[in-house]
Amino acid sequence: MARRDLTGAVDFGFLEDFAAGDAEVIDEVLALFREQAAMWSTMLDPGSEGWLDAVHTIKGAARGVGAFALGDACEVAETQGSGRLESVRVALQAALADVAAYAHERALQSLKTPRG
Repeated sequence: MARRDLTGAVDFGFLEDFAAGDAEVIDEVLALFREQAAMWSTMLDPGSEGWLDAVHTIKGAARGVGAFALGDACEVAETQGSGRLESVRVALQAALADVAAYAHERALQSLKTPRG
């Protein structure tokens, strides 16, 4: 994966601006987002008692990293019910794929950048 694999599910320009271009902050925020996504994914089931809390949490985190479509899908699920969880799962997977491609590109760039 690399930047060419980005689908637009995450607006990395937003994240970069929000973090004032601080690469360490960007990397930390994205790592936390990925780690939490594993936990959230298990709660995105209509039979899960905590699905609404998970959707609300994902909404805030998604908007914080620039995954606005995911945030919007969460908002729809919050207002329209658990029947909308599939769209949240799809949007979460798209956001995670973009995060992986972006992180991979950043890792490749760090290998190419000479260190002083």
